[in-house]
Amino acid sequence: MAAKKKATTKKTTTKSTSKKSKAKVKSPSKSKSGKPAFGGYAISFAGRQETVEQVFGNKPIAPSEMTKKIWAFVKAKSLSNR
Repeated sequence: MAAKKKATTKKTTTKSTSKKSKAKVKSPSKSKSGKPAFGGYAISFAGRQETVEQVFGNKPIAPSEMTKKIWAFVKAKSLSNR
């Protein structure tokens, strides 16, 4: 009887190893630089001479106001691809 127990344990181990070998291997993900920007917008600030103070001002402002001022700046200087 002891021989049967050893044989069954071998079968279960071989089945579990065969499942592991058949598991799908994920392919490496594509680089993010090849993808277009989310939403279709691409903004380039390269070569700009303006400082943050020139864009936002000297006073503290809320994040929502920062967003409005950034988009106003982008649209005024034609920095987006649209």
